[in-house]
Amino acid sequence: MLLLDLRLLGFGRRLPLPEVSRLLTPLAIAGLALQACSGFALFSADAVPLSSNAAFRLKLLLIVAALANAVLFRVLWSRSLAGWDRAPPLAGRMQATASLLLWLGVAAAGRLIAYT
Repeated sequence: MLLLDLRLLGFGRRLPLPEVSRLLTPLAIAGLALQACSGFALFSADAVPLSSNAAFRLKLLLIVAALANAVLFRVLWSRSLAGWDRAPPLAGRMQATASLLLWLGVAAAGRLIAYT
Protein backbone atom coordinates (compact mmCIF):
# COMPACT_ATOMS: atom_id res chain seq x y z
CA MET A 1 0.00 0.00 0.00
CA LEU A 2 2.90 2.31 0.73
CA LEU A 3 4.03 2.32 -2.91
CA LEU A 4 0.52 2.88 -4.26
CA ASP A 5 -0.21 5.63 -1.73
CA LEU A 6 3.04 7.38 -2.61
CA ARG A 7 2.21 7.16 -6.32
CA LEU A 8 -1.24 8.61 -5.62
CA LEU A 9 0.47 11.48 -3.82
CA GLY A 10 2.53 12.29 -6.91
CA PHE A 11 5.79 10.38 -6.49
CA GLY A 12 7.02 8.47 -9.55
CA ARG A 13 4.96 10.41 -12.07
CA ARG A 14 6.87 8.77 -14.93
CA LEU A 15 4.80 5.64 -14.29
CA PRO A 16 1.14 5.87 -15.40
CA LEU A 17 -1.12 5.73 -12.36
CA PRO A 18 -3.74 3.33 -13.81
CA GLU A 19 -1.04 0.76 -14.61
CA VAL A 20 0.62 1.17 -11.22
CA SER A 21 -2.74 0.66 -9.54
CA ARG A 22 -3.51 -2.40 -11.68
CA LEU A 23 -0.13 -3.91 -10.79
CA LEU A 24 0.05 -3.07 -7.08
CA THR A 25 -3.57 -3.60 -5.99
CA PRO A 26 -3.52 -7.41 -6.36
CA LEU A 27 -0.16 -7.51 -4.55
CA ALA A 28 -1.58 -5.42 -1.71
CA ILE A 29 -4.62 -7.70 -1.43
CA ALA A 30 -2.40 -10.80 -1.40
CA GLY A 31 -0.18 -9.20 1.26
CA LEU A 32 -3.19 -8.31 3.37
CA ALA A 33 -4.54 -11.87 3.11
CA LEU A 34 -1.16 -13.28 4.15
CA GLN A 35 -0.93 -10.88 7.08
CA ALA A 36 -4.49 -11.70 8.14
CA CYS A 37 -3.71 -15.43 8.17
CA SER A 38 -0.49 -15.01 10.14
CA GLY A 39 -2.14 -12.49 12.47
CA PHE A 40 -4.98 -14.88 13.19
CA ALA A 41 -2.49 -17.65 13.97
CA LEU A 42 -0.58 -15.37 16.35
CA PHE A 43 -3.80 -14.20 17.98
CA SER A 44 -5.12 -17.72 18.48
CA ALA A 45 -1.95 -18.67 20.35
CA ASP A 46 -2.52 -15.97 23.00
CA ALA A 47 -6.10 -14.78 22.55
CA VAL A 48 -7.15 -14.04 26.13
CA PRO A 49 -4.39 -11.55 27.05
CA LEU A 50 -4.44 -9.97 23.58
CA SER A 51 -8.17 -9.33 23.77
CA SER A 52 -7.68 -6.91 26.64
CA ASN A 53 -4.54 -5.26 25.23
CA ALA A 54 -5.21 -1.59 24.34
CA ALA A 55 -2.59 -1.54 21.55
CA PHE A 56 -4.14 -4.65 20.00
CA ARG A 57 -7.59 -3.07 20.04
CA LEU A 58 -6.18 0.10 18.53
CA LYS A 59 -4.52 -1.95 15.79
CA LEU A 60 -7.81 -3.66 14.94
CA LEU A 61 -9.61 -0.33 14.86
CA LEU A 62 -6.97 1.15 12.56
CA ILE A 63 -7.18 -1.89 10.25
CA VAL A 64 -10.95 -1.49 9.96
CA ALA A 65 -10.54 2.26 9.26
CA ALA A 66 -7.81 1.62 6.66
CA LEU A 67 -9.88 -1.04 4.89
CA ALA A 68 -12.96 1.21 4.88
CA ASN A 69 -10.82 4.01 3.46
CA ALA A 70 -9.51 1.69 0.72
CA VAL A 71 -13.00 0.54 -0.28
CA LEU A 72 -14.28 4.13 -0.29
CA PHE A 73 -11.28 5.19 -2.38
CA ARG A 74 -12.06 2.50 -4.98
CA VAL A 75 -15.71 3.51 -5.11
CA LEU A 76 -14.94 7.22 -5.49
CA TRP A 77 -11.79 7.35 -7.60
CA SER A 78 -11.11 4.11 -9.52
CA ARG A 79 -12.68 5.40 -12.75
CA SER A 80 -10.83 8.69 -12.74
CA LEU A 81 -7.25 7.58 -12.01
CA ALA A 82 -6.13 8.36 -15.57
CA GLY A 83 -6.76 12.07 -14.95
CA TRP A 84 -4.78 12.22 -11.71
CA ASP A 85 -1.49 12.98 -13.46
CA ARG A 86 -3.00 16.15 -14.93
CA ALA A 87 -5.07 17.32 -11.97
CA PRO A 88 -5.14 15.13 -8.85
CA PRO A 89 -8.23 15.89 -6.76
CA LEU A 90 -7.45 17.29 -3.33
CA ALA A 91 -9.97 14.98 -1.65
CA GLY A 92 -8.36 11.95 -3.29
CA ARG A 93 -4.89 13.02 -2.21
CA MET A 94 -6.18 13.55 1.32
CA GLN A 95 -7.59 10.04 1.24
CA ALA A 96 -4.23 8.64 0.04
CA THR A 97 -2.52 10.51 2.89
CA ALA A 98 -5.03 9.06 5.34
CA SER A 99 -4.33 5.59 3.98
CA LEU A 100 -0.61 6.06 4.43
CA LEU A 101 -1.05 7.29 8.00
CA LEU A 102 -3.55 4.58 8.92
CA TRP A 103 -1.31 1.73 7.71
CA LEU A 104 1.70 3.24 9.46
CA GLY A 105 -0.48 3.45 12.58
CA VAL A 106 -1.36 -0.24 12.20
CA ALA A 107 2.34 -1.11 12.11
CA ALA A 108 3.13 1.11 15.10
CA ALA A 109 0.24 -0.29 17.15
CA GLY A 110 1.38 -3.80 16.29
CA ARG A 111 4.83 -3.06 17.66
CA LEU A 112 3.32 -1.57 20.83
CA ILE A 113 1.39 -4.74 21.64
CA ALA A 114 4.45 -6.31 23.25
CA TYR A 115 5.00 -3.30 25.52
CA THR A 116 1.48 -2.71 26.85
